[in-house]
Amino acid sequence: MIAGLPQAPSKYSPFRHPERAQQRQIYVLNQMKDGGFITNLQATEAMNRKLDIKPRKNWFIERVPCYTEYVRRYVEDKYGKDVLYEEGLKIYTAVNIEMQKIGRKQVVFGLKELDKRQGYRGPLKRMPALKVEAFSRKIAEDMNHSSLQKESMYKGVVLAVNDENNLATVRVGNHQGIIQGETISWARKPNVEKGYWENKVGHIKKVLKVGDVISVTPKEKIVKPDVWRFELDQEPDIQAALLCIEAETGHVKTMIGGIDYLESQFNRATQSRRQPGSAFKPVIFAGAIDKGYTAASIIIDSPIIFEDEERDFIWKPKNYNEKFYGPTLLRTALVKSRNVVTIKILQDIGIDYIIDYARKLGVKSDINRDLSIALGSSGTSLLEMVNTYSVFSNLGYLVEPVFITKIVDRYGNILEQSELKRKKVIDMTTAYIITHLLEGVVKSGTGWRVKELQRPVAGKTGTTNNLFDAWFLGYTPRYTTGVWVGFDQERPMGKGETGSRAAAPIWLHYMQGILKGKSVRTFNVPEGVVFAKIDATTGLLPIEESQEVAFECFKEGTVPTEYTPSSSTEVITKDDFFKEEI
Repeated sequence: MIAGLPQAPSKYSPFRHPERAQQRQIYVLNQMKDGGFITNLQATEAMNRKLDIKPRKNWFIERVPCYTEYVRRYVEDKYGKDVLYEEGLKIYTAVNIEMQKIGRKQVVFGLKELDKRQGYRGPLKRMPALKVEAFSRKIAEDMNHSSLQKESMYKGVVLAVNDENNLATVRVGNHQGIIQGETISWARKPNVEKGYWENKVGHIKKVLKVGDVISVTPKEKIVKPDVWRFELDQEPDIQAALLCIEAETGHVKTMIGGIDYLESQFNRATQSRRQPGSAFKPVIFAGAIDKGYTAASIIIDSPIIFEDEERDFIWKPKNYNEKFYGPTLLRTALVKSRNVVTIKILQDIGIDYIIDYARKLGVKSDINRDLSIALGSSGTSLLEMVNTYSVFSNLGYLVEPVFITKIVDRYGNILEQSELKRKKVIDMTTAYIITHLLEGVVKSGTGWRVKELQRPVAGKTGTTNNLFDAWFLGYTPRYTTGVWVGFDQERPMGKGETGSRAAAPIWLHYMQGILKGKSVRTFNVPEGVVFAKIDATTGLLPIEESQEVAFECFKEGTVPTEYTPSSSTEVITKDDFFKEEI
C-alpha cells in the first residue's frame, strides 16, 4: 500500500479513499508476484489481510495545542529554529493533561449551552431531493465506513419528516436514525415583533425539511442492528478562553485558547486583547484601600456627568440596571458591581495612580488615561488578568507565570530551568481585604453561581458594553482561573449573556473537576487584619437600633471609631444626598 502511494498520495490516501488505496495495493502485490518477489500464496494472504490503519498523531498537539504552540514560539524566538528542530531538545512543561482535558470539555459544553440559548441558525445547506442519496454516499465515503461514537458530532442529511409522529429520519453515512421533536425545543427563532420564541414545544416540521444537511450527535441505539436516536446539534460560532495558574508556584496548568484549534490557531488566552469590564474593578478597589479607603467607607451612588468640550462629548455613566442607590458601602459597591461608585473612587484617587498600580499587579497592555478604565475599558489579555488576580490570592506577591519548567539538549545539558520568581507588589493586608470582598461577590453578588463549588472562593464577573465580552476571574487557595467568552468579531452575545451567565458556569464546572477529591483549604488571614462589627447602612459602629449588622475586616487602626447616630439624631436622607450631588 505504501509503495502505491507516491504516484498520487491524495488520490490513493487510505484515510480518505480506502477502496482506491486497496485497489492500488492489489496492483502492487500483483506486480511483485509477476516479478517473482513473492509467491501467489503470499500475494493472496496479503490481499486478504485486514489492515488497521492509524493516522499519525501528535499527542501534545491533540491534547494541548495552544499550550504546545505557545511553548514552540518561545523556544524558537529564544534559541532559533535550528536548535528547536535539530538539537533533540527535551522540553518539560507545567501543563497538567487531566486538567487540560477538563478545561477543554467545559469550554465546549459551556459554549454549546450558550449557543443553544440563542436558537437554531438553520441547516448547513439544503440538498435537492434528487441529490440526497448521492450526498449520503459521499458522507459515508468521507467517514471511511467508521462506526458512530456517542456524544461526537457528525454531518447528516434529513431523509424524511413525519409530522404525525413529530420526528425526522436522518442518515449519517451508512447509519440511519431519528430526531424526536421533543428534543429540539431549543431550535427556535425569535419573533421580535411579538416578543416570544417560536417553536417552544418542538415541532419538527418548523425546524427540519427533507434535504437539510445538519449536524447531529448520536445518543443511543434504539433498534438493532443500527438505528440511532440522534439529537440536532450545531457548532457554536462563539469563542472562549480558559487559563489556570497554580497560585503558589505560578505554574500554568491549563490553557484553552479557543473552542477548536484545528479551525483557528489564534490563542485567545494570550494573543487577544479584550475589555475586561467589571473584572478590572478589584484593581481600582485595591488601589483605593491602599489610599485610605476601607470596606466600610461610604460613597454616594448618584448621577454624575462628564463633559469633554474639545470632542463635544458628554458621558453619563450609569449602573447595569440603570438605577442609583445613594449612600453605598465600598463593599456593596464591589459585591454588586456598581459602576458609578467605582468611577467616583477612581476620580478621587487618581487615574495615573491606578495605571501605575495596575502595572505593579502585572497588567502590561496599554491602559487608557481616562475615567472609563474604572469600568474596564482598556483591553487586556486573559493571562494578564489571571496573573493580576493571583496577586490577591498570594497575599500581595506577583508570581511570574511558568509554562516551561526545564529544557534539556540531547547531551543532557540543561539549557534553562524555571525558578520561583516572587515579588511583593502590594501589602498583604490589602490583598486579603480584596479577597474577603471578592468572597462576598460569590456569596451575595454577581458571582453567585459559583457558590455551588462549596469551597472558599473569591471572584468577579465582567461584562462589557452591548454584551460583547463576558468574564469570570476567580480563585481558591490553590488555583487562580479566568474564563473569557465572546465573538472574535465583536458583536452582542445575546440577551442576558453576562459574565455571570456565560463565563461563570464554565469556570465553576472546570474548578469542580480539578478540585474533585482534593482537601478543602481556606484563605489565610495575615497579621495586621482585624475584624469588627459595623452598621451595614452607615459603615459606622453599630448601636442597638441598627437594623443590619455586618462583620467586616479592616487593616489595624482603620476600624471606625464613631457610632451610628440614633434615630433621634438628625440624619441626612438618601433623597438629600441626591439633591446635594445634583
